Amino acid sequence: MDRLRITEIFLSLQGESLTIGCPTVFVRLTGCPLRCGYCDTTYAFQGGEWMTVKAILEQVSEYRVPHVTVTGGEPLSQKNCLALLQALCDAGYSVSLETSGALDISPVDPRVVRVMDLKTPGSGEVERNRYENLSVIAETDQVKFVICSREDYDWACQMLQEHGIAQRCTVLFSPVYGQQDAAELADWILRDRLPVRMQIQLHKYCGGMSPAGS
Repeated sequence: MDRLRITEIFLSLQGESLTIGCPTVFVRLTGCPLRCGYCDTTYAFQGGEWMTVKAILEQVSEYRVPHVTVTGGEPLSQKNCLALLQALCDAGYSVSLETSGALDISPVDPRVVRVMDLKTPGSGEVERNRYENLSVIAETDQVKFVICSREDYDWACQMLQEHGIAQRCTVLFSPVYGQQDAAELADWILRDRLPVRMQIQLHKYCGGMSPAGS
C-alpha cells in the first residue's frame, strides 16, 4: 500500500533555499538514519501517523498554495516518498525535496527541485555523504552546506573546487544558528569571492514558524 509515516503537515513560509519567504506546505516524513549535531527536528525521528498518498494530497490541497516541500527527518528513508513526490508533481504543485544527501537521489522525479546537503565535518555525519549524488545533480537543484565553523567553511570550499558544484547548480551556505556567526561567514564568502548564495534560516527569526529543514 502507498502509505507513509508522517510527522506533520503544515503551512509556513519557506525558511531556506531559493524560494525562501514563499508560503509553502511542508510534508514532514518520520525517520532519519543520521544524527547531525545541530538537528532541530529530532522530534521527527520516531512516531508519526500512517497516511496514504491520497490522504496526504487531500490535506495539502486544503492550504491552497502552489509550493510544497517534502522534508524530514530524511524523507528518502521511506521508499514511498518517491511515489508521493510524483503524485504532488502530477497534481500541479511546485515541489521541492529536502534531503541529507546520504541516500540515492537519482530515482526522484525530475520535476522535483532537490535541495541536498553535503554534510560538513561539524555535523558529525560527514562520512555519510553519498558523493555519487553529485554526478546526477541538475541545474534546477541546490546543494547546501551547513557551516558550523571555519573548518567547515574551508572543507566546503575544497568540495566546491574538487567537484565543480557551483558550475552545476546553485550552492547555499547556511550558518548554524547560535554557533557560527552569520556576519563572519558573509565576510569569508566576500573575501574569497565564492560563487555561492548565503542564507540564514528564516524560521529562526520569525516567531511561530516551524523548522523547515532536515
